[in-house]
Amino acid sequence: MRIISKKILGDAEGARITQLEVLAPEIANKVLAGQFVVLMVVPEGERIPLTIVNSDKKEGVITLILQEVGLTTKLLGRLNAGNSLFALAGPLGHPTEIKNYKKVILVGGGVGIAEIYPVAKALKEAGNHITAILGIRAKALLFLEAELKSVSDEFYVTTDDGSYGRKGFTTDVLTELLQKGSFGLVYAVGPIPMMKKVTAVTKGFSVKAVVSLNALMVDATGMCGCCRVTVAGKTKFSCVDGPEFEADLVDWDELSSRNRIYLEQEKHICKLLIAEK
Repeated sequence: MRIISKKILGDAEGARITQLEVLAPEIANKVLAGQFVVLMVVPEGERIPLTIVNSDKKEGVITLILQEVGLTTKLLGRLNAGNSLFALAGPLGHPTEIKNYKKVILVGGGVGIAEIYPVAKALKEAGNHITAILGIRAKALLFLEAELKSVSDEFYVTTDDGSYGRKGFTTDVLTELLQKGSFGLVYAVGPIPMMKKVTAVTKGFSVKAVVSLNALMVDATGMCGCCRVTVAGKTKFSCVDGPEFEADLVDWDELSSRNRIYLEQEKHICKLLIAEK
């Protein structure tokens, strides 16, 4: 659980994206695309889930990418090579169903870009034609561009401010692509409003869409029920039943509401943390 290396991938507009390589040989040996780990930075801290972006079985190292937004991610961002995590568990969650859909679109918004990369690699190896659409606020926050380009047949970037690629939203490009051709799958990860919009777009074209949900997690083994989400009218736990679900079956309004439960408390604690610096 020792951090081998640390790299800042982006730092702008109050957001910092950090990459950590962590020594975790047992996890590196077993992880499959779409799975995640849950970690604790300090003994008195909370548990947070992070997607495993890459793994090296030979070296026993896994790669994690995070955006420093809440208390725990900011604490994690303070660690450096040589430091160790208090606890690390994984791989958790069901892996992505990898098969040949012929043509696949992967949509990554913000730090969700990290989560589509391992899936894109696995789907490419299965013989799929890969189209990647990345959405970010500004060019300074773009990461994994070269890595995703290397496994993509078509590649698009959208920025909110027009500083790189195309100004606009990922769903603008998605709509245009679905209008021009047929695709077997759309896979999306990112902010909840983006995934909700992707769901609406794909439903209009009768295309299967899968999303990886960033629901609140505490235990991450199905015991606490904190990450419950309604899918097809039934209660599911994103930690053990997911994290991936068919997009048009998810109750997006409920998920949005649940993910805002501790927003004000998180802001307050982060202010205290910053004040300590």
